[in-house]
Amino acid sequence: MRIRIQHETTYRYAEPVKSAIQLLRLTPRSHEGQTILHWAIDSDHGSRLMRREDWYGNIMHSLYAEGPIDQIGLKVVGEVETADVAGVIRGSAERFPPMFYLRETPLTAGDAAIYDFATSVAGHLQNPLDKTHALMGALNERLRFDVAATDAGTKATEAFAAGHGVCQDFTHIFLASARRLGIPARYVSGYLHKPDETVQEAGHAWAEAYIENVGWVSFDAANAVSVTEHYVRVAIGLDSTEAAPVRGTYYGLSREDLAVSLKIESARQIQA
Repeated sequence: MRIRIQHETTYRYAEPVKSAIQLLRLTPRSHEGQTILHWAIDSDHGSRLMRREDWYGNIMHSLYAEGPIDQIGLKVVGEVETADVAGVIRGSAERFPPMFYLRETPLTAGDAAIYDFATSVAGHLQNPLDKTHALMGALNERLRFDVAATDAGTKATEAFAAGHGVCQDFTHIFLASARRLGIPARYVSGYLHKPDETVQEAGHAWAEAYIENVGWVSFDAANAVSVTEHYVRVAIGLDSTEAAPVRGTYYGLSREDLAVSLKIESARQIQA
């Protein structure tokens, strides 16, 4: 499947700021099942973009803009050829051994409730792949998807206790559960093509778990599926902060507002 993505992000400041720095993980890499045909990232305000790789092998751009600044706009346009590889990720950039991804973070640390959930759902199973599929299905049934329920700083324990959240929350809880069972797992940010929803409000997130003799396998607990040709994988990390599409700061006394415009469509939709 050929997927075309147009992703625009606009930062507006109530009062002009002196400078701003943004770290952008908005550029995917090719691997088995995903080939980048074209990808361009641009910004306004004369800001400078410097490309490098972070310690996970994600492509990252550093953006620096000098003020006075009342608005910064980012625009990403790209095309990706995808194929269904049954959720198994091969040929990706790997900087750490799988055991590294057993590490907890403040956002993915579990508690007694999450650990009891993981043990009751999958603790009796022997095959790690069966365990992770069971976790994904049970988590999808237990949590209600709710875009107004949480924010970027919500912890796995908070979302689990509340019983609802967004894809970030589903993923953080999955990570906490899988790691509790001794299965390395990591956060993935990217895009999900939805045939009936060309215009979307945000990107998507899911998890990957390392299964011995298989490799990294993807699990989207928010939708209860392993990724298909409708997914575009962009960045990985231990949690959402390390794979966030945009993170940054500014220098000045002001209030920052963020607006996102995202359009994802297949070549078939474009031709139609």
